[in-house]
Amino acid sequence: MTNAYDLLNQPYAIEYYYKAKWGHADEFIALFKKNHLPVLLKQVENGRFLSVTAVRPRYHTTEDGRWDYRVTIVFKNVLAAHEPPEGEAAIKRALYPDQETFQREE
Repeated sequence: MTNAYDLLNQPYAIEYYYKAKWGHADEFIALFKKNHLPVLLKQVENGRFLSVTAVRPRYHTTEDGRWDYRVTIVFKNVLAAHEPPEGEAAIKRALYPDQETFQREE
């Protein structure tokens, strides 16, 4: 029988869906890869996340259900998913010394 403690220590996945302005999907993914993905991968390296994946949809959908990118983050457990992201600001400063450009692009 599984107890609550065991459930708290299971990997926990959250999916984020992004919709880019028409004609700007390539720009969106380029900026995502440049500015956001390295921050996420650093958190994998630090152990907060187990993995990060990003995919495009295979088929077209109606406009109300349309999404251009899905990013799935697998946290080490449910608690890590709901804790404040300790060190994220320091990661961003270390990876992007030009914070003005980073903030504008982000």
